[in-house]
Amino acid sequence: MAFDIDVIKSVYDRMPERVKAARELLGRPLTLSEKILYNHLWENPVSQNFKRGADYVDFAPDRVAMQDATAQMALLQFMQAGRPKAAVPSTVHCDHLITAQDGAVEDLNTANNESKEVYDFLASVSNKYGIGFWKPGAGIIHQVVLENYAFPGGMMIGTDSHTVNAGGLGMIAIGVGGADACDVMAGLPWELKWPKLIGVKLTGKLNGWTAPKDVILKVAGILTVKGGTGAIVEYFGEGASAMSCTGKGTICNMGAEIGATTSTFGYDDSMERYLRSTGRADVADLANGIREHLNADAEVYANPENYFDEVIEIDLNTLEPHLNGPFTPDLATPISKMKEVAQANGWPTKVEVGLIGSCTNSSYEDISRSVSLAKQVSEKNLKTKAEFTITPGSEQVRYTIERDGFLETFDKIGAKVFANACGPCIGMWNRMGAEKQEKNTIVHSFNRNFAKRADGNPNTYAFVGSPELVTALAIAGDLTFNPLTDTLTNENGEQVKLDPPTGDELPTKGFAVEDAGYQAPAEDGSNVKVAVDPSSKRLQLLDPFQPWEGTDLNGMKLLIKAKGKCTTDHISMAGPWLKFRGHLDNISDNMLIGAVNFFNEKTNEVKNQLTGQYGAVPHTQRAYKAAGIGSVVVGDENYGEGSSREHAAMEPRHLGVRAVLVKSFARIHETNLKKQGMLALTFADKADYDKIQENDTIDILGLTEFAPGKPLQMVLHHDNGTSDTITVNHSYNDQQIEWFKAGGALNIIRASVG
Repeated sequence: MAFDIDVIKSVYDRMPERVKAARELLGRPLTLSEKILYNHLWENPVSQNFKRGADYVDFAPDRVAMQDATAQMALLQFMQAGRPKAAVPSTVHCDHLITAQDGAVEDLNTANNESKEVYDFLASVSNKYGIGFWKPGAGIIHQVVLENYAFPGGMMIGTDSHTVNAGGLGMIAIGVGGADACDVMAGLPWELKWPKLIGVKLTGKLNGWTAPKDVILKVAGILTVKGGTGAIVEYFGEGASAMSCTGKGTICNMGAEIGATTSTFGYDDSMERYLRSTGRADVADLANGIREHLNADAEVYANPENYFDEVIEIDLNTLEPHLNGPFTPDLATPISKMKEVAQANGWPTKVEVGLIGSCTNSSYEDISRSVSLAKQVSEKNLKTKAEFTITPGSEQVRYTIERDGFLETFDKIGAKVFANACGPCIGMWNRMGAEKQEKNTIVHSFNRNFAKRADGNPNTYAFVGSPELVTALAIAGDLTFNPLTDTLTNENGEQVKLDPPTGDELPTKGFAVEDAGYQAPAEDGSNVKVAVDPSSKRLQLLDPFQPWEGTDLNGMKLLIKAKGKCTTDHISMAGPWLKFRGHLDNISDNMLIGAVNFFNEKTNEVKNQLTGQYGAVPHTQRAYKAAGIGSVVVGDENYGEGSSREHAAMEPRHLGVRAVLVKSFARIHETNLKKQGMLALTFADKADYDKIQENDTIDILGLTEFAPGKPLQMVLHHDNGTSDTITVNHSYNDQQIEWFKAGGALNIIRASVG
């Protein structure tokens, strides 16, 4: 039986009535996304036709999922909420703290030793508060969720931006910060701006070398890294129905790379097959009973332009394999064009390493299609030219592919199997030689490829492709190799061509596993003790942030004016810093060290206006905090793109930054700033970015009359005695203004049980 089957039954039992009511209210057919959203409203019956992209709405998600890096801060906050048990089914997954270096067994042993304190903390907190715990080595959160918890028509939130992976099983699954997770686990409503809707119609059928990955790589090229911001992407059409469930998961997973709130597919036969193969026939039977409500109304798919804000159509029959990158996941190049594009840009074309797996592409189908190419290495007397690594998504997948001989085949071509964890995808890769910072190229089937993301080397050019294309390029050792047309020279000097990949959607012998890695919580956790050593360098209990002082903010200093792309990786790096995710003060030493200072084009070097000296960003900000002076961070477009990590909001808050002013925000980061009691502001006139000077002292006026839709004024006092007054906008509603006044949303929860 599936986990939490009673929750799923409840969702399905109420869905027909609520869908009918919403359809009558709107007076038109509904998209799938709308059906799920209306079925999960906090207050029912519904009486309002919500305005897309404008109205803030309260929802009641069915479950919460947290990975170990973000779970630490989420659960440290939940411990302050005064609740005895998580109000909705919740899980913790230990996948981020395992460094890929020597191999699966060795790396897992190292992690269990180095991070024992953190794992023990997470296990004990989970045990106390009724939260399911997936041990290190059990797998990557999103793969484990797809295998065990995701269900068609459900709604979940997760403290990782790639929570959206569960859309492959027809969910509305959304990445959030830990404070949002804390709200839902505390039994409170979860707030989201009613999303816009983007429809993607898939015609034809994938064939040959083209994979589901190529669909989202194509979409990323069309929409760019912020084109999906504030929207749900709903896929439909014959091409969607012909695709595997895990292939759908891949597409939804990388929706995070276009800024989408989430992505989803309608329930179909592939989802039913996947549910049954993963031991959830009971869920499949329930879903079959309300199948019509787990898809959009027929009129929507017949005339999508009438129901979506934007419609994209992709013909899978003619879709070509793509590589996206380097340094951004939306720079899309068809493989047939890579040779000329690489040459024109001066990209290094020798592939040093090919990496497959990750939360995005580690399904049985992915691995089976890749292994069909690995078999051809010996069959065609070839030799793999690049290093090659495999990261299984879960212990269930790893055990099954070992049983079916896939790992033996990979071993024969010299591949290395890493632990069932995130590894290189999030910078947890101790790559030999990376410290030399040599210019080189890698190809991988992960989701992100920002500078320094995988190995810490700013000169590593990372390209994203399907597992099968990555495998082919690793065999060839050449970024410009087009397996559809090109041949390779084998060990006998003969020209041979790789056959297109083949594989099974699901294992013909079924999935198998000896120990999936799950640990159930205590029935009654009231006597479970959660201890945090006051001298720990890894964990630190949280102190409440101070409430707003009730006045305008005057005399603040500019901390940094960030230039260009400033993702959460730039604001709070992962990699080696992951070890401090449970210790706010220690991890704050990485605050904005990756951001480029507009005034000197350098990273981690800003002017301290108190001394006139240049120094590290965190050190400079600590000096301002010690002097009792607030500060302002200024940024460019899509500020906070990337991960859901709320540390990127908590670190500035902890060190005394009062406001972040940018041209535009990524959705999750803007919400995280609001939750922590920060001012998240945008230029009313983006050209005013140019008015910010290095020695500015800054006032923010209008806070005593802070109200929804009412702009604030910012005064820039320049060191030459002149000043500029600019208008700054915000998107705060009444509730979010209360978060600001209280010093953070958690302070309000804490007060409610005080």
